[in-house]
Amino acid sequence: MEHDIVDTDVARRSARMYVPLSLGAGLAFYLAATFVGGNGLVARLGGATWVTLLSFIVSMPIVTSRVKTRARK
Repeated sequence: MEHDIVDTDVARRSARMYVPLSLGAGLAFYLAATFVGGNGLVARLGGATWVTLLSFIVSMPIVTSRVKTRARK
């Protein structure tokens, strides 16, 4: 039972870290494409969505493993 509580805490703490990180990467892409590139709205939104999803895929296991390692200490 205690193990489930620790896993839930690790999942919540890591989500509080990788969700803003991924959304921030998508927002940064959107802003860069808006101010630097001459792309249309659909291209900017599609690119920002793609960057956000890839950031979720990459950052989720990295952040979760680091939070889990720190929780064990």
